[in-house]
Amino acid sequence: MARGVRKSLEEKIADKQEVIEALERRVQKEKEELQDLIHEQRMMRLESLEEIIENSNLSLEEVSKILQDHADRAGEGVA
Repeated sequence: MARGVRKSLEEKIADKQEVIEALERRVQKEKEELQDLIHEQRMMRLESLEEIIENSNLSLEEVSKILQDHADRAGEGVA
């Protein structure tokens, strides 16, 4: 049974280049979608944090100081 005409080396190279270019476009698209998801996750976390701050009846400055004090104390425990 005949398999058909064999591709030249140049055709094989061109085919592989097309496949690679298509894969690179796909990878770029996936990276962009990943960045969108990371951004969405970050926004959800910030919204959650904002809700906690609002419910605490503390100012942003007070919350910031509390967190900084906590981070400073936690850092001292590591040393």
